[in-house]
Amino acid sequence: MENYTFPDGFLWGGAIAANQAEGAYQTDNKGLTIVDLLPTGDSRRAIMKGDVPSLQPLAGEFYPAHEAIDFYHNYKEDIALFAEMGFKALRVSIAWTRIFPTGEDATPNEAGLAFYDSLFDELRKHDIEPVVTLAHFDVPVHLIDTYGSWHSRELVSLFERYAKTVFERYQDKVTYWMTFNEINMLLHLPFLGAGLVFAEGDNQKQIQYQAAHHQLVASALAVKACHEIIPDAQIGCMLAAGMFYPYSCNPEDVKLAMDKDRESFFFIDVQARGEYPGYANRFFNENNIHIAMEPGDLEILKNHTVDYIGFSYYSSRTISSDKEVMKKATSGNVFGSAVNPYVSKSEWGWTIDPVGFRITANQLYDRYQKPLFVVENGLGAIDQVTEAGTIEDDYRIAYLRRHIAEMAEAIEDGVPIIGYTSWGPIDIVSASSGEMKKRYGYIYVDRDNEGNGTGKRIKKKSFDWYKRVISSNGQQLD
Repeated sequence: MENYTFPDGFLWGGAIAANQAEGAYQTDNKGLTIVDLLPTGDSRRAIMKGDVPSLQPLAGEFYPAHEAIDFYHNYKEDIALFAEMGFKALRVSIAWTRIFPTGEDATPNEAGLAFYDSLFDELRKHDIEPVVTLAHFDVPVHLIDTYGSWHSRELVSLFERYAKTVFERYQDKVTYWMTFNEINMLLHLPFLGAGLVFAEGDNQKQIQYQAAHHQLVASALAVKACHEIIPDAQIGCMLAAGMFYPYSCNPEDVKLAMDKDRESFFFIDVQARGEYPGYANRFFNENNIHIAMEPGDLEILKNHTVDYIGFSYYSSRTISSDKEVMKKATSGNVFGSAVNPYVSKSEWGWTIDPVGFRITANQLYDRYQKPLFVVENGLGAIDQVTEAGTIEDDYRIAYLRRHIAEMAEAIEDGVPIIGYTSWGPIDIVSASSGEMKKRYGYIYVDRDNEGNGTGKRIKKKSFDWYKRVISSNGQQLD
């Protein structure tokens, strides 16, 4: 396909998260959230998996999310840069703890509500559509300490109250919503994804899937509230996507790849189809998992499915039933992968597979028959500032060009895609590593892994490239 065609009104833009961009972690009464307990360094990954030494920041550790890039105080200038690129949409998240600092406060925090009023107004001023995620790795620490986070049913009603509060407040400013960011991360990084902390001897799968049920019910209740409060709104779910390839045509590899895909599809099957899939029930039975449900839960799930499927795509994965093959698996991504000789890798070991993007989009639409929204895609890389003060990030342009081309192919295949918000249009703190040197943006931020730097914003070469992509509605990718 040579002449790429994107729909009129296609939502080109970028995506950030409150916890990776805003900083100002205790400003205006904001409460502690998950990432406020995630330092840089080797301990970060262990904590994200649920081995949490403390529910308070520790002395002597550097917590990058505490200051991040201070989007909280610089959002007007940053949004002006996004507008210069021609953004049609910006995906952001609301920090739950800016609205309810403990998660169960008697009244919402007006300072937090006012901040997002101003943020959404600024976006609207530049004709940029806000795409808002309700929960992006930011469970209030108070709810972890008090209830054990999403393991407890208590969080369902607390989340529903939070969702209704922001729907009512921003009903005239936000049309596109999502409930939980990368909801399937609950299985892979349970503390980051759902605030889960494990004790020795815990049945971790039982805890994870009970928490998943609570999140799924909360998501459905948020969909219900959104449709009632903002009838014209669209509200979706969000998946960390990327299909598993079988390493060989060995039926055992093919079956294993299907099983690994289903680990993620499980969540979206419920959110998009409205019921637990049969394979999940078998998995629960075989793993001694017993989901506690309240009367009416299944009806809530059935009656309040999402309007669209939001997803992130960075890489495909490959799986083998041969343990020797898996010993050489790449570990850069959260999802381990056997080495695929047909694709290259990023500096962090993530496979680079643009065709996999097209395959994944087709796979999702074939399965759910709902519109898709690409809400994350991008390349984390080390950028160097030249003596002239420029950043020549041709490698990022090459990555994005190939992925956008494959997205166009998916649209030509008949897949309806609402928009494309590439990840981290301005450099932000990496969720997986806590680093600043792992950069995704079209805009460089002068800040290093230790928090040093001026915070100055510098346009990269990719800035003007993406501007041309947007202005041509995807016709100019060179």
